[in-house]
Amino acid sequence: MALMAMFSMALAAQMKINPLKLVPIAVSGAAAGGLSPIAPSGIIAINLAAKSGFTDIGIPFFFNSLLSYTLFGIVMYFFFKAYKIDTDAPFKMDDLPKFNRNQIITLAGIAVMVVLVIFGKFNIGLMAFLTAGVLTFLRVADEKQAVSGIPWGILVMVAGVNVLMDVVIKLQGIKMMAAFLGSLMNESTATPILALTSGIMTFFSSTSGVVMPTMIPTVKDILATLGNPQNITATEMISALVNTSQNAGMSPLSTAGALIMAAYGSTFNPSQKEEHKLFVTLFGISVAGLIFMTVGSYFGLFKIFN
Repeated sequence: MALMAMFSMALAAQMKINPLKLVPIAVSGAAAGGLSPIAPSGIIAINLAAKSGFTDIGIPFFFNSLLSYTLFGIVMYFFFKAYKIDTDAPFKMDDLPKFNRNQIITLAGIAVMVVLVIFGKFNIGLMAFLTAGVLTFLRVADEKQAVSGIPWGILVMVAGVNVLMDVVIKLQGIKMMAAFLGSLMNESTATPILALTSGIMTFFSSTSGVVMPTMIPTVKDILATLGNPQNITATEMISALVNTSQNAGMSPLSTAGALIMAAYGSTFNPSQKEEHKLFVTLFGISVAGLIFMTVGSYFGLFKIFN
């Protein structure tokens, strides 16, 4: 999401068009892809689900993400009239430079890693380190620049929140939250309420670092409180809460929205009024995404792949 926020903002500046025609759709697409079984956010969600006893949800969870984000992306495409892009600086394929040696080797390394993880069932973390080591050995990049580019702040935040959540779990905090949410739910409203709660939390926090570690462990207890109904699955509930949370993450007070604001400021050098306008628009998109996903979960959007 961070990469696509920067890339799409730079592309909008290069093409001299309104960034809202590109950035929200690009970030949404990145969010969907980021929930695949081999992407960091997807791995976090799947591992948290596995700790609660819900295994083999990776593929249906990913397909639910692709479907929901595709539908919301279509809504944004028409709302922001992205089909009407008039630019005086169009890109031409002939103007694009060819891949150099280092880029080709890097792409090949990533492709090999993906194949080994998907078909060889190798550990994604181990393969990522191994691939990075091979690429470093082949001198395709400056290792100092690569290490300095790692988002250490986010990694520390995720690690810290994991420690916090272990403490909360040991103190029965998750069970208390699940019991409270369960008291408000029935079989029809369980998934939407969980999605809505997760989305609201994401307005002011990180999906991967805060919301997923907090909310996914509640699913097992909520299902138990409801009597483990046959018409609600863990895959459905986890898909709903994660996708709603990711979508609400477009809020400028959350990680993705803050990255978009930062990219906008560094790329377009906007006035304070323009920054305020984007702030309000991003918050509006996050609210719209929250409503879209919550309503969709009520009508069975996340039941399609289970």
